[in-house]
Amino acid sequence: MANVCPYGRFTHAVVRGIPESFGKLAEGGEEVQVDLAKAQRQFGVLTGALRQKVGLQLIEIPADPNLSESWRIEDVAVIQGDTALITRPWKQQRRSEAEAVRKVLSELNLTVVEMGVEEGGSGGATLEGSDVLFTGREFFVGISSHTNHRGAEVLADTFRDFAVSTVPVCGGSRLKNICSMGGPDTIIISNTDGAKKTLRVMEQLTDHHYDVLTVPEDQAANCIYVKGPAKVDYLLHPTADECPNSTPMFQKLTDYTFLPTACSEAVKLGGSLSSFCLLINRKLHY
Repeated sequence: MANVCPYGRFTHAVVRGIPESFGKLAEGGEEVQVDLAKAQRQFGVLTGALRQKVGLQLIEIPADPNLSESWRIEDVAVIQGDTALITRPWKQQRRSEAEAVRKVLSELNLTVVEMGVEEGGSGGATLEGSDVLFTGREFFVGISSHTNHRGAEVLADTFRDFAVSTVPVCGGSRLKNICSMGGPDTIIISNTDGAKKTLRVMEQLTDHHYDVLTVPEDQAANCIYVKGPAKVDYLLHPTADECPNSTPMFQKLTDYTFLPTACSEAVKLGGSLSSFCLLINRKLHY
């Protein structure tokens, strides 16, 4: 049965530390200059905001120097309600990242579903969580260089209570590079022509009307929305230093607590704010 909990209500955030091998290669395989210490500081600010300001219980998996992209924890699981789908990243070397995540999700008593290597035939299904946008009503799965149609089919088989639509990723490497949820009915999206094309497809495929907040900087399109207690809505978004033209746009969202959070080093590697965490609503019963 579909989870009827209010959209954006979470109890836990699972994160994974920044390894010393952070930033060896970017999305396209080219070397990128990143500041490891700065990335670790930014990670600390993000996790501190989730724990101390938003009030989530933080579970941190230690960094693994042998898994340089493991900080990008959003990619390895899609969680809705009591079910967690362990995904199958496009890169073979990333698939071992799931082991530690699987253990944590099992300890939280989630029903863990595995995306098997056999699914999808010889090519295999691929799915990364950063290509998955859950709106509280339905899933949109971005078909990109990281996620294929078979991966989207496995997600649809796993979360059968929700409509699942596939959309092209036209304005970024992953769907959540160009859009995210800014609330139960609000999509935040980049102002690029590619992002607008993706949005048009989304609007054609849904029966629901979403408000759209368009932001001028690509990085600003990825935010983290959390519905807090006592009707408090939190929005973690890139800082004014990173996205000076987008910061005023967020003020259109009324009655929010805004938490500017830097992630410039991760962005250099194709990451974003939501890349760093898996958000879970789990009331444990002992």
